[in-house]
Amino acid sequence: MAPVIAELRRKGWARCRVLATGQHRELLQQMLAFFDIEPDISLDVMQPNQTLPALTARLLVGLDEVLATEQPEIVLAQGDTTTVLAAALAAFYRKIPFGHVEAGLRTHKRYLPFPEEANRVLAGHLTSLHFASTSSARENLVREGIDGGAIHVVGNPVIDALLMAVERRVPIGVEIPPEGKLVLVTAHRRDNHGEPLQDICRAIAVLCERYKDLHFLWPVHPNPSIGPVVRRHFNGHERVHLCEPLGYGQFVSVMNRCCLALTDSGGVQEEAPALGKPVLVMRSETERPEAVQAGVARLIGTAQQDIVAGVSRLMDDPCEYERMSRGGSPYGDGQAARRIVQVLAKALGLATGDGGVDEFVDIGPGRRG
Repeated sequence: MAPVIAELRRKGWARCRVLATGQHRELLQQMLAFFDIEPDISLDVMQPNQTLPALTARLLVGLDEVLATEQPEIVLAQGDTTTVLAAALAAFYRKIPFGHVEAGLRTHKRYLPFPEEANRVLAGHLTSLHFASTSSARENLVREGIDGGAIHVVGNPVIDALLMAVERRVPIGVEIPPEGKLVLVTAHRRDNHGEPLQDICRAIAVLCERYKDLHFLWPVHPNPSIGPVVRRHFNGHERVHLCEPLGYGQFVSVMNRCCLALTDSGGVQEEAPALGKPVLVMRSETERPEAVQAGVARLIGTAQQDIVAGVSRLMDDPCEYERMSRGGSPYGDGQAARRIVQVLAKALGLATGDGGVDEFVDIGPGRRG
């Protein structure tokens, strides 16, 4: 959302107020500092080992109190977190229009990923303005009965933010030998807690033995179901570099340097291809099929043998690596924030002099960026 906030702040007609709910506070603080954003309102909703019902209830009550005070013309939120679902519901209860950025992502499997798939489906039916990243996301919404006139294909502002960050060339801050190849690893999905995470660790151990020139950089997610497992496998390993979650600029620099990303993240599926990096997705389903269709990402699941096979294929076959690394991202061209603000101005009946609203044309399987 940082590019959207920046674009709104450049407009004389907009008074943009930023609210941080406190979900993923440690990760958020790094991002806010990088983009020089100071929240106008902060909620403190996070508690240790909280349940989803308790988190949702606290979010809903806190957001409702803010909306009653602020009385905004429109509420915007991005993604598929519990924060987004609560924001959509709180706005609905106050009869305030809600704009969903990154709308229309679907796996069409209710519990994959959990709870994100349900969050975005439910939020979609409470949304007034849908900002879809791709034409496929738009089609998902139309199939669910959403009015096509309320859907705008704008690309994803995550690509706007990525391109801004690449230009800064932030040092990674983790000592990685300059020789050899670097693989970025991220894993945090609830679906992969337990045995799937054990399989991921075992696969990386096998790959370390098979490819002596491979180094793995793994920023370990703060979730207590992840850190102890990963550290038990790799603490002290000379070629598996574990670190705390990286700042956004550092993380972008890692993506820019690595040879491939091994991830269960949704955002990395969008970002890494924009930097020419193949993505192997450690999930059985993805709400971002456009990357798979474009040939820049591949679903490999979490089974040890499948992860080893997926990485080995790219390491052993230069033609396959070249094919996956030259694609580009189907999720944006760096102009999403501008398009979102154009839509907002039109929806609010403002004559801004910006002209009409152009839509993002995403690359398909046959068009490489």
